[in-house]
Amino acid sequence: MTKIKRLLEDRAIFSWTLYDWANSVFATTVIAGFFPVFFKQYWNAGTEAVVSTARLGFITSLSGIIILVAAPLIGILADRRGERKRYLALFTLIGAGATMALWLVDKGQWGQAAAVYVVAATGFSGAIVLYDSLLPAVGSPENYHEVSSLGFSLGYIGGGVLFALNVATTLKPEFFGFSDSVEAVRFSFLLVGIWWLLFSLPLFRHVPEPPRNLRSGLIESDPPKAKAGKKKYSYKEIFHHHRMAGLFLLAYFFYIDAVHTIIRMAVDYGLSIGLPSTSLIVALLITQFVGFPAALAFGWIAHRFGAKPALYTGLAVYTGVIVYARFMSSELEFYILAIMVGLVQGGVQSVSRSLFAHYIPLGRSGEFFGYFNMMGRFAAIIGPALVGAVGLWTGDVRDGILAVLIPLLIGMALIIPLRESAQTERAPSQVQR
Repeated sequence: MTKIKRLLEDRAIFSWTLYDWANSVFATTVIAGFFPVFFKQYWNAGTEAVVSTARLGFITSLSGIIILVAAPLIGILADRRGERKRYLALFTLIGAGATMALWLVDKGQWGQAAAVYVVAATGFSGAIVLYDSLLPAVGSPENYHEVSSLGFSLGYIGGGVLFALNVATTLKPEFFGFSDSVEAVRFSFLLVGIWWLLFSLPLFRHVPEPPRNLRSGLIESDPPKAKAGKKKYSYKEIFHHHRMAGLFLLAYFFYIDAVHTIIRMAVDYGLSIGLPSTSLIVALLITQFVGFPAALAFGWIAHRFGAKPALYTGLAVYTGVIVYARFMSSELEFYILAIMVGLVQGGVQSVSRSLFAHYIPLGRSGEFFGYFNMMGRFAAIIGPALVGAVGLWTGDVRDGILAVLIPLLIGMALIIPLRESAQTERAPSQVQR
């Protein structure tokens, strides 16, 4: 606790972690909570469950495709121009603004809801690229794990607090001045955008802008002609010049597929197997508040025993979660599932972020975190689409869930050869500059 207190007393670190508090409300209230429920029951009113599930999976995949293409370019431009914070502000405004626009979409307008959601999700994902890239600017290799886990833990609290308030307004809408729960849910989208913008401000004021890197996108061993064209890394070149970073990205691509699929499809899956929406919302709250101390614990585990053991612990639990989800049928079982997910969800994500930060060459955090988030978004294309497609094919949404084990186990296998040294990925010329 003493070390956490010291980290919170550092103004730059606290301001950076507060952005997790700010934007996690979108992940909680919109992505995992109200949007899947509202999309199925309000914007897709009268539509078969399997069709609305497929639509949700496909629009989630579409937002993933957009950020898949854009993420590396966003990172390279931000590095080269020295404007990570400016680009972060732009994507924050896009994401928060589109989220607030969901307030205006009426019943049955699933196409409009889908379009606005894709814009909001793209803004959210683009902002994450730039936010993650600022980790080396506020932390050091010795405390990356603790700083990253602190951000995720504050995100769980911030997301949980606003989500709890939003849930309360839907359960007792008259008490809060709303005519019904529908009006309360629609207002929650507006509130998420305001919260996101408000608590982002300390980052823009107190987090330093990393130095401009005119050579971002260049490989030290490139010939002069290639350098003149400002050639960017391909994945093959990342793997060749920074092998641990490349190997990690490959592993991350596979295992984060399972994580993101569970996050984005859990509520819709619960609704599709007949569980009441109120119980699913309670389960999400359980995940949030279990996730707060669990994320901090993972930071300590990674620092004390290593990032790989911490990752393996979390991913092993996810293996059990997927199998358990396939056969569950009651509200109590969903609550147990929520606790299991809460124990590892933030930990897996925070340790992934901090471990990758150790592999990034100096001055290239925007570019490399662009690829990091590209892999995460590409995983979000495959998983939800797989759940939707298999469900349509078999007529049972349960059947898609076990297929998520395949990328999870592949990712776990690819982690085995990873080294955790922070110095192995920094070329001599980069260390000396």
